[in-house]
Amino acid sequence: MNIVIFVILIYLVVINLFGFMLMGIDKHKARKQAWRIPESTLFSVAIIGGGIGSLLGMYTFRHKTQHKSFVIGMPVIIAVHIIIAIIFIFFTPYTIRFM
Repeated sequence: MNIVIFVILIYLVVINLFGFMLMGIDKHKARKQAWRIPESTLFSVAIIGGGIGSLLGMYTFRHKTQHKSFVIGMPVIIAVHIIIAIIFIFFTPYTIRFM
């Protein structure tokens, strides 16, 4: 496997686990009425690649599921990432070949 692809995959796994954990931590803090993780931080993690983990964390922990900005925003972020990946893989001269 190409080292670049391997590094990208490791990054995506780590950032998505981080996004998932942040949702769980913020839910726990909300229950304890403690200091909360800012919404901008939750969105930032999703924007830099942790959207799937954040979305899974939202529904696993039932956290932020009443906020339209999250219910709509997280899937939009994921969709944009998928579109960018498709464009990069299939429509650029710098396409990473998997073989």
